[in-house]
Amino acid sequence: MGLALGAVSGMIAGAVFKQTWKVLAHDKDAPDATDESRNWGEVILAATLQGAIFAAVKALLDRSGAATTSLTGNWPG
Repeated sequence: MGLALGAVSGMIAGAVFKQTWKVLAHDKDAPDATDESRNWGEVILAATLQGAIFAAVKALLDRSGAATTSLTGNWPG
C-alpha cells in the first residue's frame, strides 16, 4: 500500500508543481539545475518550491492512508 501511495503522490506532486510554476513564473517549464540559460536564483527557487510541494503532497497522502485505521484497527508506524 505504501509503495502505491508513494507512486501516486509523486505523480500528483509533479502535476501540481508544473501548474504552480506556470502560474508563478509565467513559464511553461521549470529550470533544471544544469540549464545554463537560467540564473542561480531561478534554479534554487524552482528546486525549493518543488521540494515543498512534494513533501506536502506526500504528507497529505501518507496521513490520509494512515487515517484508515477504522478499516484495519491499527495505526501504521
